[in-house]
Amino acid sequence: MPNFNTLRIDQDPANPRVARLLLNRPERLNAINDDTPREIRAAVEWANANDDVHVILVEGAGKGFCGGYDLSHFGEGDIDHPCQQERHPWDPLDDYAFMKRNTEDFMSLWRSPKPTIAKVHGAAVAGGSDIALCCDLLVMAEDARIGYMPTRVWGCPTTAMWTYRLGPTRAKQLMFTGDLIDGRTAADWGLANEAVPLDQLETRALALAERIAGVPRSHLAMHKMVVNQVLLTMGLEQTQSLATLFDGITRHNPEGLWFRRYAQDQGFKAAVQWRDSGRPIPEGDEARALIRDMEDRRRTNR
Repeated sequence: MPNFNTLRIDQDPANPRVARLLLNRPERLNAINDDTPREIRAAVEWANANDDVHVILVEGAGKGFCGGYDLSHFGEGDIDHPCQQERHPWDPLDDYAFMKRNTEDFMSLWRSPKPTIAKVHGAAVAGGSDIALCCDLLVMAEDARIGYMPTRVWGCPTTAMWTYRLGPTRAKQLMFTGDLIDGRTAADWGLANEAVPLDQLETRALALAERIAGVPRSHLAMHKMVVNQVLLTMGLEQTQSLATLFDGITRHNPEGLWFRRYAQDQGFKAAVQWRDSGRPIPEGDEARALIRDMEDRRRTNR
């Protein structure tokens, strides 16, 4: 089996037609680092190269599926990164190139000729929801949560899957609020295929995978291509390009830079608490003034 830093993949011991891809940073709620997207793509490629495998089941180790990008690194850390540029003026194409590559890596789950199923417990939030929604099917625990809180500040979902999976009205509701929904609601809205009690999640997700695994690989690939072509015709790739560009802007405009400086000043937990509380996010000149104050304090304390 291939060796990875952030995940594991292997065939299910009871049914080798099912590959099990495990996001495996439980100490960080399986948060996404720079290795995660590349390793997801490599794991999907491994499963597709294995003729025994018919379906890929994606899940998370520990308390949840995936808590999104690792904000202790990307948000709180004092680093210069394509997605967190300290140089002025920032270069939008550096950010775009990095995040577009991440998006394409996540989309390997969607483009895989073999069906992919996300099995979600705990939370699949922010970038973690991108991973879940790039899978073809979604089975959730009833009390699991999914959503994209950074739409309030410092993010735009680069895969743009919310609209294509939910339709414009529900997608706008979640994008405008940054709210999370539980598995029951996700199933009611048609986002999840099924929501079950947590103690039944493994059984139900595996039963679905095994049902699919009995179908010839060629048939699965053809059916998936037909459905995916509808989304491509609707403009999925163009929408993702726009979303990826906007994602970079949200992290480098006055509101995004305020959020980063606040996370560096007060810690990412405090920044996330402000973001999710419903308090107004500082914007425009107010954000610029707060940024100057925090940067002045940092220089004084050095």
